[in-house]
Amino acid sequence: MPTTTLRDISGFDQTPASPAAATLILVDYQNTYTRGVMELTGWRAALDAGAELLGRAREAGAHVIHVVHDGGEGSPYDIRAEIGAIHERVAPVEGEDVVVKTAPDGFVGTELGELVDAAGNKDVIVAGFMTHMCVTFTAAGAFLRGNRPTVVADACATRPLASAAGDVSADQLHRGALATIADVYGVVVPSVSSLG
Repeated sequence: MPTTTLRDISGFDQTPASPAAATLILVDYQNTYTRGVMELTGWRAALDAGAELLGRAREAGAHVIHVVHDGGEGSPYDIRAEIGAIHERVAPVEGEDVVVKTAPDGFVGTELGELVDAAGNKDVIVAGFMTHMCVTFTAAGAFLRGNRPTVVADACATRPLASAAGDVSADQLHRGALATIADVYGVVVPSVSSLG
């Protein structure tokens, strides 16, 4: 059954961003999520899609910003250690910005907004780990500051969670988070090939 989104009601543009006219924000593609206590369901396929997205953005000459979460020394998010490093498949190259955050929204307490503004694109493409957390909050942060986010679904992944309302599978959480984004915060496309 078709549903009406808040984006529909508000008349927001539903055109996906084009890599050639957008800034790419890659969120928390850290080794943290590929092993151990924080290993995500489906991270390999999402990382493959993230690498494809990054390659396409580089070919298009897009400005690329890598965002990493620093949870402090000795944590699974320790950016000073291999566990917290950006996965080699999507590692930054010379000239690509790296933003260190400590909150789920990559814009909070960081220079991400200034870097996005300096790149000169209203459109941003967002992908990464985890779908329900830092991807959702960074996409929302972009929207709330006046950017137009596009989120690439297959380049994101998450993990199952338990809650007072019952267990939630990684797939349910992933799809729910993407639905939340698509309801108001941005355009969600199924894959890299769906981008403009």
